[in-house]
Amino acid sequence: MIRTLLLTAAVSAAVCTGAAPVFAQSAEDESSQAQTRTPSFQDPEAPELTSEPGSIVVLRGLDKVTARTRDFEAPIGEEVQFGALSITVPYCRKRPPEEPPEVYAFLEIEDRRTDGFGVQAEGELMFSGWMFASNPALNALEHPVYDVWVIDCRS
Repeated sequence: MIRTLLLTAAVSAAVCTGAAPVFAQSAEDESSQAQTRTPSFQDPEAPELTSEPGSIVVLRGLDKVTARTRDFEAPIGEEVQFGALSITVPYCRKRPPEEPPEVYAFLEIEDRRTDGFGVQAEGELMFSGWMFASNPALNALEHPVYDVWVIDCRS
C-alpha cells in the first residue's frame, strides 16, 4: 500500500511539472511517457481492494470529566448523541480477516450548544474526517471534554 502511494505521488508530481516520472526505466521509456502524458495510476503489483463497506460503526467515547467510557453503535447516515456531541458517520470500511486488520470510518462530529436557557443553538463542527481503528491518534477529535474513536465497522 505504501508503495502504491509513493508511485501515485511520483506520477502526480510528474504530471503537474510536465516531467517524466522518476521511476522510468530508460530514456526510451521517458520519451514515450513524455509524448503520451497518460501515466497509469494503478500499480500492476498492488493487490485489489477487498475491504467491505459496513452499515453500522461501533464507536467508543470517553468523558474526560467522569473518566467513563461507553461503546455505542452509529448506523451509517444517522445521527447519534454522545454527551454534548452529535455524531454522524456517512461511511465505513473493514478489511477481511485474512488481510492485516484495519477499520476506518469518516466521521462528522458537532458540539451541540445551548443559549444558556436550555434552548439549543447552532452547533459547532468539531471534527470532519477519517478515523482509523489501528491508530486513533493519527486523526483525533480535539475536544476539551470528550474523546471518540472507531472500534469496528459491521455489516
